[in-house]
Amino acid sequence: MSDRETPPQAVGDVLFTAEQIAQRVAELGEAVRRDYTGRPLTIVAILRGSIAFLADLRTHLAEDVTIELIEASSYGDGTASNGQVSIRRYGTLDVADRDVLLLDDIADTGYTLVKVREAIEAMGPRSVRTCVLLDKPSRRRVDVALDYRGFEVPDVFVVGYGLDLAGRYRGLPYITRLDGD
Repeated sequence: MSDRETPPQAVGDVLFTAEQIAQRVAELGEAVRRDYTGRPLTIVAILRGSIAFLADLRTHLAEDVTIELIEASSYGDGTASNGQVSIRRYGTLDVADRDVLLLDDIADTGYTLVKVREAIEAMGPRSVRTCVLLDKPSRRRVDVALDYRGFEVPDVFVVGYGLDLAGRYRGLPYITRLDGD
C-alpha cells in the first residue's frame, strides 16, 4: 500500500436513509424556490461531495437556475481538515449582479465555506446564501452563516450520498458513519 492510499474502513450505522434524504432535499428545494420566486438564481456547487445533493435539489427548483461548479477542499485524502482551502473554478464563473446559492455537502470546520464565500463575494453578486445538506457544528472553527441546512450530524466522519473518504463511498444512497469514528 502506498503512502497516499487510505486503508479500507467499514461503514457503520446509517445516520440518514435514502428516504429521509429525499424528503429533506424536497423541503430544502421548496424553501429555496419560495425565497427566489421570480428571481434568477445561480447555484455555485462545491465539487465533488455536493454533486448528488445538487442533482436532487435541482429537480425541486424553478427553471431559471444557472449552475456553476467549483472544486474546493481542505481535507485532501484524510478525515480531518488541514485548514488550508484550495479552490479551483471551472469556466468563467460569472456571478456579478446575480443571486447566488452556495451549495456544499457539509459544513464542518467552516473553512471551505468561508473561503469560497469570500471568493464569490469578491465577484460582485447581488446576494449570497449558503445551503448545506449536513451541518456539523461541533467541529466549527470559524463562523459561517448557513441559510439552509438539511441535517445536523454528530462529530463522526460521514460518507455516502456524495461524501467520501479518499474517493470511496460516494455512491452509497444513504449517509453513514465510518466504523471506528
